[in-house]
Amino acid sequence: MPPLVCASPSSFADPRDAGVNVGATWGDAPYPVLVIDRNGGLAGLNAAARRLLPHGNGDGAPQHLVPSWLSAAHQRLTEGPAGAFTGPLTGEIDERRYEAHATPSEDGGVVWWLIDDTDRRVAESALHSSQERVAVLSAVSSRLLSTLNVPRCAEATVGMAAEHLAEAAVLVLPPQGRRHILTYAQRGRPVQRALRRIDPRAVHGLAEALQGFPPVPARWIDPDGLPDWVVPDGFEGPVGSVIVTPLPGHGVPAGALILLRSETERVFTEGEEVFARLFAARAGAALSAARLYTEQTAITATLMRELLPPALHTVDGVEYAGQYRPAGDEERVGGDFYDFHPGAEASQETLVVLGDVAGKGLDAAVLTGKIRNTLHALLPLAGNHDEVLKLLNGALLTTQHTRFATLVLASVRRRDDRVHVRLTSAGHLPPLIVRRDGTVEEAPTRGTLVGALPEISSVGVEVVLGPGETCLLYTDGITEARGGPLGDEMFGERRLRRTLAECAGMPAEAVVERVQMIAAQWIGTGRHDDMATVAVSAPAKGVPAGAPAGAADHGGAGERGGRRR
Repeated sequence: MPPLVCASPSSFADPRDAGVNVGATWGDAPYPVLVIDRNGGLAGLNAAARRLLPHGNGDGAPQHLVPSWLSAAHQRLTEGPAGAFTGPLTGEIDERRYEAHATPSEDGGVVWWLIDDTDRRVAESALHSSQERVAVLSAVSSRLLSTLNVPRCAEATVGMAAEHLAEAAVLVLPPQGRRHILTYAQRGRPVQRALRRIDPRAVHGLAEALQGFPPVPARWIDPDGLPDWVVPDGFEGPVGSVIVTPLPGHGVPAGALILLRSETERVFTEGEEVFARLFAARAGAALSAARLYTEQTAITATLMRELLPPALHTVDGVEYAGQYRPAGDEERVGGDFYDFHPGAEASQETLVVLGDVAGKGLDAAVLTGKIRNTLHALLPLAGNHDEVLKLLNGALLTTQHTRFATLVLASVRRRDDRVHVRLTSAGHLPPLIVRRDGTVEEAPTRGTLVGALPEISSVGVEVVLGPGETCLLYTDGITEARGGPLGDEMFGERRLRRTLAECAGMPAEAVVERVQMIAAQWIGTGRHDDMATVAVSAPAKGVPAGAPAGAADHGGAGERGGRRR
């Protein structure tokens, strides 16, 4: 429908003239008012409407043009069925948005009131955009902080950036040597990662962003000067707009984010640049947390390897086996420990140490690590248990720890088919000897605690194991484990002896497995202290020196007894 025009504008030059038909008050209204008759002709307009509507048709006639959207609405209102027009409607005049309200008159004409709705709509759009951005940032924080894995966090960052900020995104992590890890994402495509040697100075602002400096405005970056490695494979069209923003981390930069839009997309606005920096701040915090967690995990794993019990095996024809169960199922180390130091030659003794530090958890584990390191340094003196314990006691008394420990030292050597074990206890439970016929004996060794008193004393004993016999070292976590029908009864030494009697003739590995299993069944789901066991066994007859544990036939009983020294 062609625009309506006012053919005789002088007819209503004075708003009071128009008021004869439609009322005198509308002429002075601050809102633009148009009167369109039943035939679609522009019958009048007030002063505000005259200033608003465009005029002139090229021949000098001062005609006023009615927007086509308003003409179409008037036609629907006057020619359509009753109730077909619901209004109000909106449209643009001179790049501003107006809301049109209709008031039909008795003669079939319509008075149209125009209300400038631009500011409200701009505010609503800004509010909607702000709400969307807040929702995006909330989703970013939730998703990125849900993982402490650096590669997955990087993939999530570029994926969400390509979805909400740009057509494509590239995450540049800090260099590893001379190479950088690059993570690429495009809308609707899988994320890709690459390790490449790049020159950050080739991208304006990237070198500075990787050092944590503020970003340069996007309008300063020439898209035509980007190196090939910046643009992901398959990116559609030339790059039209670029943002390079740093990812601030905890103390050190977490990397930099490059956002790309093609020439067919709109350029980044200042508001979008601000939003990109907010996004980058969230991503940088998440990446920094993931990297810190990864570093701490690596350090913990390195330190943990030094605290974990060593793997025991057969050495010089003697079977060794050990098991450790910490007090908490989520823990890996605690106050109980054992260590194992084979001799450099077959003729030299193997030193086995089992101990229990007061307390449990990480604090106790730290002291066990110090004890193990000190004992390792004292290996040249391992032949003299008393001297080793004396020096260890002095070392612990000079530390800041107030904890004490109990220990049992076992020096082991095989002679023919017999295994000789020298045992010395320092406040620890005496070892138990399992004979081939099922008899369980207690090794009569005793001594004072380590790290509690200035002076330490001990009484050692030597026992001889015949083929198929075992010496068991254990901590009080076994005997003091509470469980049973009511959950409050200690496992006790009697049950331990009965369990060991059933292990007669078994290899060392089977003995510790059996003891730990029975103790675990006794505890059930109840709480318990650290539990450690170490078995030293003489292979059964028919097993040559150096044969793997368990490769025994079940021959006769070996020599019994022990002698003090």
